[in-house]
Order: sequence, then C-alpha cells, then structure tokens
Amino acid sequence: MNIKKTGYIIILIITFFAIIGVMMLGPVSQDTEYHKFTDQRTFFGIPNAWNVLSNIPFIVFGVFGLNSILRSHKMNILNEKKTAYIVFFAGISMIAVGSGYYHLSPDNGTLVWDRLPMTIAFMALLSIIISEFTDSHINKYTLWPFIFIGIFSVVYWHITEGQGEGDLRLYILVQFFPMLVIPLILLFFKSKFNNISGYWLLFCSYIFAKIFEYFDEAIQGILILFSGHTLKHFVAALGIFFLLKSYNTRKLVT
Repeated sequence: MNIKKTGYIIILIITFFAIIGVMMLGPVSQDTEYHKFTDQRTFFGIPNAWNVLSNIPFIVFGVFGLNSILRSHKMNILNEKKTAYIVFFAGISMIAVGSGYYHLSPDNGTLVWDRLPMTIAFMALLSIIISEFTDSHINKYTLWPFIFIGIFSVVYWHITEGQGEGDLRLYILVQFFPMLVIPLILLFFKSKFNNISGYWLLFCSYIFAKIFEYFDEAIQGILILFSGHTLKHFVAALGIFFLLKSYNTRKLVT
C-alpha cells in the first residue's frame, strides 16, 4: 500500500469517528461564561479595547492577500482555484470586523458575527489544501459545499440557541475537523508546490493560539499588558502572515 492510499484510509477513519463522536455528545449549548474575558479594560473609549484592537492584523494580512491575487498577481496559486484563495483572504479580512464587533459587547448575538467569517476562512482553506495536495477531480467541487456547511453550522447553532437549546455540534466539527485533517494531508500527500512550510507554520500558530485562549487569565496575570485572548489574536494573525509569505515565494512544481 502506497503512502497516498494510507493517507486516504486514515482520513476516512478519522472523518467517520469525528462525525460519530460529535453526534454522540448530544446537543452542546454555548456556555455564557465564555463571554467573560479577563481583559475588560477600556482605552480610547473602546470597551474591551485590546481584544478589539488585536484583530487589526487580520484585516491587514487579509487585504494584502487579496491585493497579491487581484492586483499585483505576485501570489503563486492554482489558477483554477483562484476563487477559493479570494474567499479565504476575504474571510480573514472579515474576521477582523466580526471579531472586533463581538468583543465590543460579547454575547451570543454578537458571537454569530465572530464565527461566520471564521468558518468561511476554515472551509476555504480546507478546499485549497485538498486541491493543492490531491489530484482527484472532486477537488473542483469542494469550495461552495464546504462554505455552505460552515455557514449553516453557525446559523443552525444560532437558531437552536433562540429556541432555548443551543446545539454547537456541527460548528465544533467545522472548526476542529480541518485541524485534524490538514496535518494528515500535509504528511501523506505531495503538494503541487515546492514549499509547504506556510501551512505548517499556520497550523502551529493555531495550536498556540488555542493554548493562549485557554490560559487567558493566567497569561494576563503574568504579562499584565496583554491577556491570553489578546495574544491568541496576534498569534493566529501571525500564522496568516507566514502563509501569505509562503504563497508569495513558493513555486509550482512542473
């Protein structure tokens, strides 16, 4: 059995157990304690200022990415999947707006606008990576179904919250499933480009961002100036910077 077939088998097994595992949880509602971030300081008249302002790098790198695709044409991408790259960087830009809006007044209502652009970016990235690392014809048709699933996961959660029994299970799958599958694709499949370091750096940035988010209060107790959640935003955006740099320097393997 070659390494590619092994990769397909492992991914299928993980997909099966991930879906079954999440469905077996039963409805998962949003914990309202999630909205109580450690750093609630107001600067320049902006409530929760650092958690709001730390989203600025997302719009900076998102716009740089869009400019590299649409105007300067410096980005090395698969031309047949150009739309997916545009959607990805547009999603990154929208994260700044959605997350900034949420952190001005954190609650379930504003959280919708935080999560929608994240699911768009996650799903577009997964579609891009499938296209760059596989030769299957199915990769032509992944983007919009993935985007639909991502958006639906947030809308479904929001509707169920309004009905008194929120259900985050599909959103949990949308957020964490790509982070399970993407490293496997990087390991078991060969890229059409000569450099995949940007994806690994993005993945590592995501892991560190989740760690900083988890230790939100403890990190502010040590650093004083920044909380863990603020650092989460900076580190996640740094991963986008690394990916953008990789996209602009890599070469298509002929």
